[in-house]
Amino acid sequence: MDFIDEAIEEYSRQFSDKPSDLLQSLDRETHARILQPRMLSGHLQGRYLSMLAKLISPQLIVEIGTYTGYSALCLAEGLQPHGRLITIDINEELESFTRSFFECSDYAKQIDYRIADAQQELANIDGPIDLVFIDADKRNYAKYFDLIISKMRPGGLILVDNVLWSGKIVDPKATDKSTNALRDFNQKCLDDTRVEKMLLPLRDGLYMLRVI
Repeated sequence: MDFIDEAIEEYSRQFSDKPSDLLQSLDRETHARILQPRMLSGHLQGRYLSMLAKLISPQLIVEIGTYTGYSALCLAEGLQPHGRLITIDINEELESFTRSFFECSDYAKQIDYRIADAQQELANIDGPIDLVFIDADKRNYAKYFDLIISKMRPGGLILVDNVLWSGKIVDPKATDKSTNALRDFNQKCLDDTRVEKMLLPLRDGLYMLRVI
């Protein structure tokens, strides 16, 4: 993932708002106690997610891939007072850790944390959805997109993480299944006339899709 100049990243962090104390604690605890802490959205992307959510002021956010909850807490900062965020993850081992941070947050009553297979659980969620964040198993990105696109409200946003895949996406020597799946997914989005699209080189690549 370290393919963006670290000095630029650090400068960007210095000139962005700081995360809340709870988010900083979650960041520290994830790095100290949880495997693969690089999966955490982190400071800069977290502030970006928060800013977008505040601009949209969503009533319903759906997140596919919770991990330890950092991105969910950032997105929840933009919820309407009676809005809700449904976040879905299949990893039961992280449930207690993640739920403890949700329960300490100002959004405890608005976050619906579900341990489930997202491909099955998405069928139980009714639209209209204002904002979606996809950050789960890369080989199923296209399936998640197909399951949620019809539930989105016009003008809603779909955000998809890791679409540059540590820079491997542009490396012709990288032919593993996840990289190829992401290449196919990115092309699928580019060709889809139902969405406006912009791929941002933020952190590990963030695809921003606006539903027309």
